[in-house]
Amino acid sequence: LKNFFAGGFGGVCLVFVGHPLDTIKVRLQTQPKPQPGQAPLYSGTFDCFRKTLVGEGIQGLYRGMAAPIVGVTPMFAVCFFGFGLGKRLQQRTPDDVLTYPQLFAAGMLSGVFTTVIMAPGERIKCLLQIQAATGETKYSGSLDCAKQLYREAGIRGVYKGTVLTLMRDVPASGMYFMTYEWLKNILTPEGKSVSDLSVPRILFAGGLAGIFNWAVAIPPDVLKSRFQTAPAGKYPNGFRDVLRELIREEGVASLYKGFTAVMIRAFPANAACFLGFEVAMKFLNWIAPGL
Repeated sequence: LKNFFAGGFGGVCLVFVGHPLDTIKVRLQTQPKPQPGQAPLYSGTFDCFRKTLVGEGIQGLYRGMAAPIVGVTPMFAVCFFGFGLGKRLQQRTPDDVLTYPQLFAAGMLSGVFTTVIMAPGERIKCLLQIQAATGETKYSGSLDCAKQLYREAGIRGVYKGTVLTLMRDVPASGMYFMTYEWLKNILTPEGKSVSDLSVPRILFAGGLAGIFNWAVAIPPDVLKSRFQTAPAGKYPNGFRDVLRELIREEGVASLYKGFTAVMIRAFPANAACFLGFEVAMKFLNWIAPGL
């Protein structure tokens, strides 16, 4: 229960810090290949950031934030709950120390748990993030987007890209939590408890865990963003068609589109997330020590 509430608070911290660069990432991942002799819409991360800021103001960087805010609180609550459950399922007693492969497995379980919430939120967020760049205003907001998707294709339209979300989040979540626990152990001074880590060390461990998470997640995330924002029927065979098209037209490097934006975002956003989680957990342990 404490993991659930503390994880939700950590997720809110992550969205506020990381959403602007997430917008840049999605726009870079979904921009079409330019025609011969034509310059690309964005030459890179900083060009996309500048054009978004100049053309749309600061609010342009926060396009589609309502969907992740509504989704991220329960999603990270379920994520940390799933990790806690994954650990408990492998422990014979609550004091058992898990190996790193066991922590990885517990993290993968959390990725399965979050996909139910994550997939529709990601679909809505991506569509809202790219529509301003295309100049077409089809959706007035997150709720309108969800309504139109449901009206056009039912629940399948809302959940388009679920398999790719699973392919991204299951291994990435395993890496995320295993790396965080590993770094916390390394950064804990001899004779001290992991629970006594200082704020700078928690920020460092959380930030690096985010980088390791995205190192695993970027290729399926590129495929997911392309698939979720494509017109209906463009990729009848799902992610296999997206992968073939990207490799054929833009090469293997296209699977790492948005890499710079992702890595710039990963450290501060996930540092904020884990710090929020640890602070909330300490508060919950203080007000309800027996829970």
